[in-house]
Amino acid sequence: MTKFVFDLDGTITKAETLPRLAAELDLADEMKLLTDLTLSGQIPFDKSFRLRYLILRNIPLKKIRDIMSTIELDEEISAFISAHKKNCAVVTGNLDCWIEPLADKLACEIFSSTSELDEKNSPVLKKILDKGATVRELKKTCDKIVAVGESFNDVSMFEAADVSIAFGGVHKPVDAAISVANHVVFDSGALCRLLKILGDEL
Repeated sequence: MTKFVFDLDGTITKAETLPRLAAELDLADEMKLLTDLTLSGQIPFDKSFRLRYLILRNIPLKKIRDIMSTIELDEEISAFISAHKKNCAVVTGNLDCWIEPLADKLACEIFSSTSELDEKNSPVLKKILDKGATVRELKKTCDKIVAVGESFNDVSMFEAADVSIAFGGVHKPVDAAISVANHVVFDSGALCRLLKILGDEL
């Protein structure tokens, strides 16, 4: 069986989600800068995510989920996932309780950073996802893994996968991701056609 593994933010979604959430606190520009530095690898993902989490945890969870429910998904990629749910998974560093509305829409296997809710119903960060380690675990249950992403945080996932695709749907993939990718695609229609070909070949 071939497993297709997708990054979430900027790959399946048509916008980075955390800057959208930060707009609620009037910190969209600051969050975008931090996100951009993370995507390019100038700040380690785990350190960056902890900082972004500390900012965003001040937003009520219900409000976060309401905002997440308005995030637009790439129609062609989400349609591909819907048609191949058993063969698709999302691997994201985003927080499990924040992305629930998106996970519900995609209805496929989701791996994310984990949390537990405190007495105020606020998420307490427990573990930040290691994308490379997650893909290595998934390889034990399938024949081949095709990974799709675009940021520095996806490099470890690409290195662990059998085939990797740097996807520039929202923004240009970072050089580090392109350097280890087998394919580089800038259009979601072309991406889905390539995925179908790889699914037939593998």
